[in-house]
Amino acid sequence: MSEVIGILNGRVVIDPDVCNGKPTLRGKRITVQSILEYLAAGDSEQEILEQYPSLEPEDIRACLACAAYLMNERYEISRVA
Repeated sequence: MSEVIGILNGRVVIDPDVCNGKPTLRGKRITVQSILEYLAAGDSEQEILEQYPSLEPEDIRACLACAAYLMNERYEISRVA
């Protein structure tokens, strides 16, 4: 049995057995990446909530908080010869 990790008040869950281990919202098969892509494409919070009625506004904010957390990391670019 794999370990399930809940972050951001349990709204974002990482389960190796769900969606190939990508972060999802509250154990649903809706990835954080999908919600971020909708927002990046210009969809409003209301449009996303209409498309996914099981989500709450706090879920969308948790996706943004997750992205902000990941952007706080230091990244290095390496070149492969």
